[in-house]
Amino acid sequence: MLFELTGSDAALLVAALAGAGLVTGFLSGLLGVGGGGILVPVLYELFSAVGVEPEARMHLALGTSMAVIVATSLTSFAGHNRRGAVDTDALRRLGPWVVAGVVLGSLLVERSNAVALKLVWIVFGSLLCLKMALGRDDWRLGAHFPRNPLFNVVPLAIGAVSTLMSIGGGAFMVSLLTVYGRPLITAVATSSGFGPLIAIPGVIGFIWAGWDVAFRPPYSLGYVNLLAATLIIPTCFLAVPWGVRAAHGLPKRQLELAFAAFLAVVVARFAVSLV
Repeated sequence: MLFELTGSDAALLVAALAGAGLVTGFLSGLLGVGGGGILVPVLYELFSAVGVEPEARMHLALGTSMAVIVATSLTSFAGHNRRGAVDTDALRRLGPWVVAGVVLGSLLVERSNAVALKLVWIVFGSLLCLKMALGRDDWRLGAHFPRNPLFNVVPLAIGAVSTLMSIGGGAFMVSLLTVYGRPLITAVATSSGFGPLIAIPGVIGFIWAGWDVAFRPPYSLGYVNLLAATLIIPTCFLAVPWGVRAAHGLPKRQLELAFAAFLAVVVARFAVSLV
């Protein structure tokens, strides 16, 4: 992919990937999200620009984003955990169901075409956009998670949808944790712990789903492009601690609104591509 470009085009691509890594890492630390909401559309446009076949673009954007989320989510979780802000009981309660959802999502990825994956992004990206724009941190459904077994469908669905969108599940998990009585900073910190539970089995699933697929760019392992991931991850590592510090000391409302606006643009872009 990279070595087929001219010198100026290759430099521009590297700069774009590095910049995406900085934004992704900062958001991962600040909001407890894996950063896929930034990376998936950026990678999709970059894979389009370098001539990746349309049949593989969306899958590769999702798989490569998931590989980066492994790094960002582990770093974000470690930073929040050092500050003692993680609710480990919530991780143990919801974690197994989230992982089961990731397995389900990986099976669906293997059977989904690019149109189906874009539709998933349009629907759930719109919901995330509305949550960021309109949601309030003081909404509550209760002080504790319901004991009804049907409640387990919620973390199962979060794992599955997060895999199909290649996000760390943070926006969904923060919402779930806050409506069940966790303070916002605890919800953000705990959400970062679900990122590795989604990303690690998720990236394995994307590698498996694309193992025998043709028309992938060079340096791809299944639906994970190792070259793009390698260029993004270092700047992610650099920016995650900035986001963690900001999460523990700054109001986030303006950034949430900016992220909502970005998601609205991405949803519109994918919607137009289906017309």
